[in-house]
Amino acid sequence: MKEDSINSGRIQKAPENFLTPSGIKAVFDEGRKGRRHFIRTAFAAAAAGAAAPMALAQGNPVPTEGGDPNILNLPEHATQLGQGVAVEGYGKPSKFESNLQRRQSPGLTQTTQASVSFAPLQSLFGIITPSGLHFERHHQGWWDIDPSKHRFMINGLVKQNMVFTMDEIMRLPSVSRFHFIECGANTAVDWGNVAVPTVQYTHGMISCSEFTGVPLITLLELAGADLKNGKFVLAEGGDGSSMTRTIPMSLITSGEVLVAYGQNGEMLRPENGYPLRLVVPGVQGVSWVKYLRRIEVGDKPYATKDEAIHYMDLQPGGLHRQYTNIQEVKSVVTTPSGGQVLLDKGFYNITGLAWSGKGKVQRVDVSVDGGRNWRQARLETPVLSKALTRFNLDWVWDGKPTIIQSRAQDETGHVQPTYQQLRGVRGTRSIYHNNAIQSWLVQENGEVKNVQVS
Repeated sequence: MKEDSINSGRIQKAPENFLTPSGIKAVFDEGRKGRRHFIRTAFAAAAAGAAAPMALAQGNPVPTEGGDPNILNLPEHATQLGQGVAVEGYGKPSKFESNLQRRQSPGLTQTTQASVSFAPLQSLFGIITPSGLHFERHHQGWWDIDPSKHRFMINGLVKQNMVFTMDEIMRLPSVSRFHFIECGANTAVDWGNVAVPTVQYTHGMISCSEFTGVPLITLLELAGADLKNGKFVLAEGGDGSSMTRTIPMSLITSGEVLVAYGQNGEMLRPENGYPLRLVVPGVQGVSWVKYLRRIEVGDKPYATKDEAIHYMDLQPGGLHRQYTNIQEVKSVVTTPSGGQVLLDKGFYNITGLAWSGKGKVQRVDVSVDGGRNWRQARLETPVLSKALTRFNLDWVWDGKPTIIQSRAQDETGHVQPTYQQLRGVRGTRSIYHNNAIQSWLVQENGEVKNVQVS
């Protein structure tokens, strides 16, 4: 790359919070009135009143005259002893990164125990989500369970009912694999129209980790499961909601489904299911049952509460499709993205994430003119099956308004749809499995806004 081509543009970070206390109150007030579109309308109003971009770039800019004191003067850390080893028995981020947090979107639910926190996609690198920033979705709050008292049972169409302790599970042969997990309701608030301003809130119900555990098929074989007549299993969690989900046996016999206790090289975090959870690659997150306590082998789908009345796809005619579990091919540009501000014309690295519940991402195309023209982005290695894939594209901004989009294609040939294509099949009143192309409007003043292109 030529030196004159990398006159870098500067980006101002997106605001960490976009709702004021009065905005939060408005969201809850509308919610109590039972209005279907309260999230969209209240959020849109709050976002419209968000703080204007700061006049100065964040950080410590280089002076234009007189030399840079950060070079001319030795800093304190170059002249004195630093901290000793193991001052922090468990490491933590720098104090200068304290604003990088998963955050709740007020108004989604009436209680925090049955709510969501969103991963800060706009500030992450690579494909792995740190365990402490992994998104959360709970139905009745999280628990820190004593692993010595936790038990895992297998029953149903098996030769022998079995109960495992954590020690017994962890003694079995294990595997480690990288996979994304995405809530089926990720991007749900934008089904009808733009609702939230930043990528953390539009797409932040997704994370990617290295999970370690025992293939579920291994445990079923130990129990003598009837793999001919057993077409499904019921996975049951140990939290207050007793979350239960039907899992097709075909996924389990593939060897992909794990009974996991490890995440990113350590034990699962409590909010992510410690000490045991199910990992079902490519399938919506609600099926990745946390605090896993029981697997029952059966010959029919179990039609549990969250399968019979939730996590279904609403069709335009009013019918619902059940058991639509696979997370279809999807992508999103994380920089530049909503809430960020481009402070200069010049070179930028467009970057984002792509994924598919059907396998590997094959390619990602990026448009900087609202979908009229597309360029193929670079896929950064590793490109793994049913894991996040990082893409990058060189771009020089000329200071004019433009719309940035990404469009992913997976190895099965499926291509991420436009909103027009998706709504043609699903209408505008759905909730789950919104994998439409995301659009970011870069305005002439550099502000980046969430928009939709039909």
